[in-house]
Amino acid sequence: MFGAIQSAFRIPELKRRILWTLALLIVYRLGSHIPTPGVNGDALADFFESQGQGTLFGLYDMFAGGNFSKATIFALGIMPYISASIIFQLFGAVIPYFERLRKEGEDGQKRINQYTRYSTVVLAMVQASGIALFLEGLQGNAGPVVSNPGLAFKALTVLTLTTGTMFVMWLGETITERGIGNGVSLIIMIGIVAMMPYDIMNTVRAAQTGALNPLFLVFLAVGMLAVTALVVYVNNAQRRIPVQYARRMVGRRMYGGQSTHIPLRVITAGVIPIIFAQSIIIFPGTLAGLFQDSTIMATIANWFRPGAPIYVILYATLIIFFCYFYTAIVFNPVDLAENMKKYGGFVPGIQPGKHTADYLDRILLRITLPGAIFLAAIAVLPDLLIAYGNVPFYFGGTSLLIIVSVALDTLKQIESHLLMRHYDGFMKKGKMKAQGNRTL
Repeated sequence: MFGAIQSAFRIPELKRRILWTLALLIVYRLGSHIPTPGVNGDALADFFESQGQGTLFGLYDMFAGGNFSKATIFALGIMPYISASIIFQLFGAVIPYFERLRKEGEDGQKRINQYTRYSTVVLAMVQASGIALFLEGLQGNAGPVVSNPGLAFKALTVLTLTTGTMFVMWLGETITERGIGNGVSLIIMIGIVAMMPYDIMNTVRAAQTGALNPLFLVFLAVGMLAVTALVVYVNNAQRRIPVQYARRMVGRRMYGGQSTHIPLRVITAGVIPIIFAQSIIIFPGTLAGLFQDSTIMATIANWFRPGAPIYVILYATLIIFFCYFYTAIVFNPVDLAENMKKYGGFVPGIQPGKHTADYLDRILLRITLPGAIFLAAIAVLPDLLIAYGNVPFYFGGTSLLIIVSVALDTLKQIESHLLMRHYDGFMKKGKMKAQGNRTL
């Protein structure tokens, strides 16, 4: 592995891309320490310590890399851009105009990206306005969060947070273009990783005070390694559908005749189902936190408390539902079957056209179920550990899946650069890609 790292820095282009990526990520982390003007950081920290965990605010803060709880200039993070991207991805499946743009290739994708950027500005301004109103109404032990509320504070907050979001979006796109890996995903991952030292410190304090048994910590560490390895395995698992292309004569040349496969991933939807399910399941608790004097709201908050039976069952059900829902949106077996038929491809033993589409749909329906159950189990794991295992940190769920998927994707891109120039990759004899395409 260390030899592969040395080889990476021997290749000028790859070295330049890695250094660009590291430099821009450092810029992002530096901006995470610049506070928004007019906000009392101590009072806001008090609020998040008492109300932010297990609510919509805590979820948003995780994706913002802790910037939301500290009200920095990057408080919105990259989330408005991600929301706009998901919206236009859904539009591409249900609205004919965006479906045509998606099929136009690079030119169509450029127009979709432009619409996504414009929508990001609008979403950032709307969310920044909501955050300004939200901050003005907060009161912490250290006093009010906003000492001078009013129109000037709202306007300055909207301008600051919207500009911060656009700058983060530029950082992500620049990393994708000039660096290595997906810039947006790396920004989310680095924010999650940056919060890990605080969890480690809390765990050490708990062990020192006797709140955690040292033997239990050993079992917990082994369990974390096993869960991480399982996430890596299932994240890369796929069902390969063999495809044969018939020979055909074009002019004086013979084309086709080769065999290939269609890789159907067990987790086609990725981490999106957990994000959608979390946004819904933690909304009652967030709403109840804003109406603490209501008995009905207190009862609802207790029902939807992380780790409660109703919470766990409903949360897992929503994840399974969104797995099938999002998979149906991003994967169209009819279009795939038609394209295969157009170029002379067929699945051995299956008639081209509608029969192939039905076959692919049936296979995808079957392999999505174990992937959905696995996602549900990983998602509820941290809530169960905190509620019943007295674990002082959040392990599993969205954060673990994001870290694993982004790290693997980035390593595969570095691996491809090394193998193209006849260097050994991170695994012996460049076998990382082979291991990254496990078949179930």
